[in-house]
Amino acid sequence: MKIGVLVSGSGTILEAILADGIPVEVVLADRACAALGKAEGAGVAAELVERESFRADFDREAYTERVVEVLRKYEVDLVAIAGFGTVVPGLARAYPGRAINTHPALLPAFKGWHAVRAALAAGAAETGCTVHVVTEEMDSGPILAQQAVGVEPGDTEETLHERIKEVERRLYPSVIRRIIEGEIQL
Repeated sequence: MKIGVLVSGSGTILEAILADGIPVEVVLADRACAALGKAEGAGVAAELVERESFRADFDREAYTERVVEVLRKYEVDLVAIAGFGTVVPGLARAYPGRAINTHPALLPAFKGWHAVRAALAAGAAETGCTVHVVTEEMDSGPILAQQAVGVEPGDTEETLHERIKEVERRLYPSVIRRIIEGEIQL
């Protein structure tokens, strides 16, 4: 099974995926980021499909087509979104049931980009990490795995998010491995 990983940031989840021995075919980023360098350092193809606009006129469908074109070039079977900063709803059409995401909350609670901030603002006693199938509706696909993380007194968005990332770095590679081995059917 050929895996494509979509990234935008530091690449700590990518590092965990690679450290688990998961066969990553290509790492694709929407902006220049440390994760691309980590992919190259691991001998994995790294592609930048740069998002040129962050304004309201951003053509999400055209951008999604560019992303899918690169994934198809590498004959990717499963897409693993690991902190990719651009919502690409067309990915669910191109890879139906074959694109997964990790989200820093216990879905269906706290969907969206600022999930950790939202959990703190809501006074949640716990939040966590969810691995789910990507659908056209953001953070709404079937849940494959979840793990709770308690909110501690004095937590900031940064401290809580780091504890969630620690869970993500274990849970996400485990789910990908179980998909590869056929334990989880998509």
